[in-house]
Amino acid sequence: MAATKKTTKAKAEKKEKFSKETYMFWFENMLLQRRFEEKAGQLYGQQKIRGFCHLYIGQEACSSGSVTALEKGDKWITAYRDHGQPLALGTDPKAIMAELMAKETGISKGKGGSMHMFDKENGFFGGHGIVGGQVPLGAGIAFAEKYNKTGKLCICMMGDGAVRQGAFHEALNMAMTWKLPVIFVIENNGYAMGTSVERTSNVRELYTLGESYDMPSAPVDAMNPENVHVAVEEAADRARRGDGPTLLEFRTYRYKGHSMSDPAKYRSKEELQEYKDRDPIEYVRAKILDNKWATEDELKGIDKKIKDDVLECVKFAEESSYPDPSEAFKDVYVQEDYPYITD
Repeated sequence: MAATKKTTKAKAEKKEKFSKETYMFWFENMLLQRRFEEKAGQLYGQQKIRGFCHLYIGQEACSSGSVTALEKGDKWITAYRDHGQPLALGTDPKAIMAELMAKETGISKGKGGSMHMFDKENGFFGGHGIVGGQVPLGAGIAFAEKYNKTGKLCICMMGDGAVRQGAFHEALNMAMTWKLPVIFVIENNGYAMGTSVERTSNVRELYTLGESYDMPSAPVDAMNPENVHVAVEEAADRARRGDGPTLLEFRTYRYKGHSMSDPAKYRSKEELQEYKDRDPIEYVRAKILDNKWATEDELKGIDKKIKDDVLECVKFAEESSYPDPSEAFKDVYVQEDYPYITD
């Protein structure tokens, strides 16, 4: 019998798919969203923010993971849970806080409030209050990018409740027919406004709705920015090749109620804790520490700086003025002397 040849394998070094810079961006970016939203919730309780207010706490990986997968010049549009996306894109947090307080220094000049952020410079085409109303608009933006041959795309985000709207299906059909460069994203946090997916639809795997239109579709564990980046990057490559749209179901979770007026009694504390145990910020923090890219003290320093920056945002907003009443007649029509605008 021939002797068995003994082989040795060199121990492969663990290599992360993403760089230190990417993980540090995710950590700081998601932490900014978290601390900003926590402060917004406090200010709402103090009645310094009025009207509706929908917090993004728990869903930060959806926006941060998407940002690193897309390019400058790509367009974004979403529903009314819309503070996280502009923060992820680099919109001035002071302008976002001022908008929440309806001040003239706000990103929408104090006219939009929580649900209607808008930042043309960063390609953010706003939060939209009509459920599902942004979905055909997202397809329209993508049509413009294709028509103008820009090589850019539109990422169109919506909640799980929006897929019940007819406009969702119409937009998917047209986008696939015309091969529009659009990424449709369902941020499925499980409860729409307050009723679980299981109680509202026979179709519980929401990504399969895209298959009705032969649209490439996939579920994504969106409690992790790595998964989000990979899925969005693949969809973006497809769109830029001219192969058309993708439907992604981001499986995520909001730690707070649907809005600030929602006590969220329709879910258990155990379920909430299960998702908090998978917190995307803590996941990235662990990756950074495991790879020795930063120390615990350095990460705490980042957290403190972000908290201080958010306090500066509050100070800026509180010291800003409310819009002059005459502003109600401005920015309504492009034509400034439009006949329906009266003195």
